[in-house]
Amino acid sequence: MLPPASARTTQCGGPAATDASPSPLLRTGAALGLSAAMLAPLQALAAEEAAPRPSNLAPVTVEAAPIEPNPNAEPGVPYKARTSGDERHRRPIAETPSNITVLTKPQIEDSGYTDLRDIVDAQPGITLGTGENGNAFGDRYIIRGQEARSDVFVDGLRDPGMTIRESFATEQVEITKGPSSSFAGRGTSGGAINSVTKQATTDFDYAKFSTGLGTDRYTRTTLDANKVLNDRAAIRANLLYGYENVPDRAPADRERKGIAVSGLFLPTDRLQVVLDYYGMRARDNPDLGGYLVGTLPNRRPATNVPVYAQQPDFLNSDVDTLTGRIRYQISPDVRITNLTRVGKSANGYVATGARGVTTDPSNPGGVYDTASLSTHQGWQDVDYVANQTNLFVNKTIAGKKHEFIFGLEYTDHRVVNGTYDVNNSGENCIVPGRGGTSPGWCITDASGAPVNGLNTIMNRQITKDRWDLDWNVKTVSLSAMDTVKLSDTWTAFGGLRYDRFDFDTTAQDASLQTTNFQYSDTLLNGHAGATWQFRPDANLYFSYATASDVNGGESDVGTSCGYGGICIDSANNVGIASSKPETTRSIELGTKWNLAGGKLLATAALFQITKHDVMEQAPNSTGYSSVGALNTGKNRVRGIEFGLVGKLTDRLTAQGGLALMRAEVLESNVAANIGKTLSNFADQSAYAQLRYQATGKFAFGVGAKYESEKFAGQPDSAPGYTASGEYSQPIPSYTVFNLFASYRVNRNMDLRLNVGNVTDRDYYLAGYRSGAFLYKGDARNAQLTLNYDF
Repeated sequence: MLPPASARTTQCGGPAATDASPSPLLRTGAALGLSAAMLAPLQALAAEEAAPRPSNLAPVTVEAAPIEPNPNAEPGVPYKARTSGDERHRRPIAETPSNITVLTKPQIEDSGYTDLRDIVDAQPGITLGTGENGNAFGDRYIIRGQEARSDVFVDGLRDPGMTIRESFATEQVEITKGPSSSFAGRGTSGGAINSVTKQATTDFDYAKFSTGLGTDRYTRTTLDANKVLNDRAAIRANLLYGYENVPDRAPADRERKGIAVSGLFLPTDRLQVVLDYYGMRARDNPDLGGYLVGTLPNRRPATNVPVYAQQPDFLNSDVDTLTGRIRYQISPDVRITNLTRVGKSANGYVATGARGVTTDPSNPGGVYDTASLSTHQGWQDVDYVANQTNLFVNKTIAGKKHEFIFGLEYTDHRVVNGTYDVNNSGENCIVPGRGGTSPGWCITDASGAPVNGLNTIMNRQITKDRWDLDWNVKTVSLSAMDTVKLSDTWTAFGGLRYDRFDFDTTAQDASLQTTNFQYSDTLLNGHAGATWQFRPDANLYFSYATASDVNGGESDVGTSCGYGGICIDSANNVGIASSKPETTRSIELGTKWNLAGGKLLATAALFQITKHDVMEQAPNSTGYSSVGALNTGKNRVRGIEFGLVGKLTDRLTAQGGLALMRAEVLESNVAANIGKTLSNFADQSAYAQLRYQATGKFAFGVGAKYESEKFAGQPDSAPGYTASGEYSQPIPSYTVFNLFASYRVNRNMDLRLNVGNVTDRDYYLAGYRSGAFLYKGDARNAQLTLNYDF
């Protein structure tokens, strides 16, 4: 393998070669019979002609570059992707008429992030949320104010279930901003996340071994190896082991084990077959972070919160998927592809939450401020089958070149949710609650010191209990898209998708009584727009897109209507049969500039997303009831987003963006919600990562993430607020800096140092609607990684 970009200069030059044979002038004179005297001037001229002359050849610079196994990469620009991993995007990223942020493997490695949640959350326009009752299953994304936890895809197929997702087998991560139901189906109101996996190639053998050590008992080892079996077969394997304490929050910890194997077979010149297996085992002792204390205007996160996670706590996620891909080139202008995936995952958690309280006077310790502990738990088993077939046809009609894509997709997703039987004992204080005072577990004593044995204080005994929700959705989808070249400068695009789904879900209560919910419906969504290539390296585009989501579309929350569960109409207690799908409409005006010979992409986009017919949780006299209000909500997000990725100079590489947005509730069954912002929504967010290649061997860089203040609450709704209209659960703004540096030891080995949260800032990613707990960002941490290329 060639070493990474360390330039070597070879000087080509030296004396010109001489010819020992007589000059052609002398040979000609002799043939004419000229005398010696007459030949003398010719001899002098010949001698001058034969004299050595200095070479004027210019130096040749040979630059060594690493082998790049990612077929979508921009050559020579490690942070920039040229094309999408989803082949339904027919144009390069710089010409695709939508806002797509692509994060490449080198950019992800430099950032120091490994879990998909951290990778995605760093990007502008995206925040995180919490679930009902502190649901800790996995990643919960909010894109442009819209819930997107079920809008995660792997190689263009939906990845259902609330799993923990890792990047060890990821080639690039693609974040599409704005509705994309014509590509992705139900949901995707604010956008979608697509993880493009590492695939085998017959181009070359490749192997990279990485191992790292760091603070907080950090260790991480990966292997990425591609082996060419022959000119028609190859295999690629990726392995992972990782462990660390949550920085500054031990005994909370994280463990990751993974394997991904890809096999490529080329039976004929026209036929390509790829088989993939992905397996992941995540084992965490989860830390639910801090909590809010005080009253407005001084309500804020509590400081110096001890680690209260209990030793028996866990957050486990097991994932196994098998994917087959077939591609057949029928003719130069027609090809067909098929993707089939069968997968299952088993997820479960028992986690400890904390909320600020003042103990009751009857407590022997007296009256003092502390925090009491609570239990949050659940399990989820996921089984799914997906099959997607796409027919690509290039055809000229009436002198215009069309690029058609016709799609057929079938998905069968089943998710069984359940509970754990958790028995706690050893209460040490009396705390207030909704039903009055009761015994509880306080984490500090009257002096403010953590109580003895805090991490085992609840004496937990855990067993797996019954299921409470059996969620099933089967969908058949048809789609058609076209990109047509209207002229040298104008391109039009459009697409339609029809989804027919059958929803069949059964809920089981504590007395084992079951309630079945069944209904069927159709969704029709599309996108349309145009691109004007007003100069060779720049375009202006306009797009209009729609999306739809179904009642009960989130599989993890049962009948919790306000969090995307099944919404039951309190008026007729039927609900889902009479509900309409939630619908989203988006308009976007954007521009893309592919500068510096394709090495730098600058983008800007103005957008508006309006969501109609939103399902809302209906309030009652004591708070929020378990029933809902059908299609009573409407909200809107307006904003502008800027992006930049690529080489600013030969030595300086950048990736980042800025999102300035405003959200507003336009309609609600609660009049006081109207005019307010959306929950867990940041008006401003930004990210920038810069890498400077100081010498051929040494590079260093910085990453900076900013997020403005946001307020906790339910998805698609206004945050909590007081009687005077002030938001009651504020989550402070923050700026976090990360540093990294790399050194090329030799052509096969390099070292990389990452320092996360270098200023050791306390910051919070998301909050529960009551402020009872706040997900806390990692404290300062450092890792040193050795990479060796075979």
